[in-house]
Amino acid sequence: MKFVDEAFIDIAAGDGGNGCVSFRHEKYKEFGGPNGGDGGRGGHVFALADPNLNTLVDYRYSRRHEAKRGEHGMGSDMFGAAGSDITLKMPVGTILSDAETGEVLYELLQPGEVIMIAKGGDGGFGNLRFKSAINRAPRQKTPGWPGERKNLKLELKVLADVGLLGMPNAGKSTFIAAVSNARPKIADYPFTTLHPNLGVVRVGPEQSFVVADIPGLIEGASEGAGLGHQFLRHLQRTRLLLHVVDLAPFDEGVDPVAQAKAIVAELKKYDAQLYAKPRWLVLNKLDMVPAEERAARVQDFVKRFKWKGPVFEISALTREGCEPLIRAIYQHVHAEQRAANAEPVEVDPRFAGDQDQTA
Repeated sequence: MKFVDEAFIDIAAGDGGNGCVSFRHEKYKEFGGPNGGDGGRGGHVFALADPNLNTLVDYRYSRRHEAKRGEHGMGSDMFGAAGSDITLKMPVGTILSDAETGEVLYELLQPGEVIMIAKGGDGGFGNLRFKSAINRAPRQKTPGWPGERKNLKLELKVLADVGLLGMPNAGKSTFIAAVSNARPKIADYPFTTLHPNLGVVRVGPEQSFVVADIPGLIEGASEGAGLGHQFLRHLQRTRLLLHVVDLAPFDEGVDPVAQAKAIVAELKKYDAQLYAKPRWLVLNKLDMVPAEERAARVQDFVKRFKWKGPVFEISALTREGCEPLIRAIYQHVHAEQRAANAEPVEVDPRFAGDQDQTA
């Protein structure tokens, strides 16, 4: 299935039904009085975060979505039935924004979350509503209210704890295949990865995290070069970035340090917040470097790259060094989750002064 992470849709909630003007007409009943019922409300449009979906391809070919209108009111005190609601299933991580202004309206972040994205119109009043002591035969009624109509842009940002960043053929797909249950396409040519791959890494019983592998970046990606710029958004919700570097490129004329600096520059151009995320350096393909040269080559790279953060030396092909790396990742992600879940205790403002004095 082709990966689709953007789509545009038009949604329309149902209009409310009109109210009814009616009077009782029964044999031997003289002053029947009004009995026109109200119209039914229009159907709502809901969005459901479905964890079984991972793409917006369903909305690429089905753009218009309308809920049913409410039925009109009728005589004999009969109110119109409400219009049927519709529910649109979307992947977890979908952002719904106004297609014209770009304003973000809703976000689906929790599996099973349901939000109303378009409200159906209320039904109109029948003449039964206008009956009073001085208006015993009202002929007023109101039409139903129109339902909301919106043009929406759907944008999917996958929810992953860790994102893999690097040049094409840096070994990202090999790494995610080695440590997780993902089975991406792996080949000896650039841009083998054409869409994001998600993998669940099992560290131990009830200990796991999610890794996202996106297409490789090249210089000029922030301006639209290559493929990776289309998928950089999927790294914006991660807690940690792994910058994977090919320490033994096929072309001897290629400088891994220059490539790594180019990736960091593109990241900074694309999004300052993404650039500020925690980032670890992962030096890959050490199995292709002679054992006696590894320490010197790693030291030279770190020195020239001017890197001050964590450094991990691995071989994704042989899984050498992968186990310490995934354990360190889990510790970091788990600590981030605990910090995010720690909610501050709300203090009643009436007793805030007492707490300051005791502190």
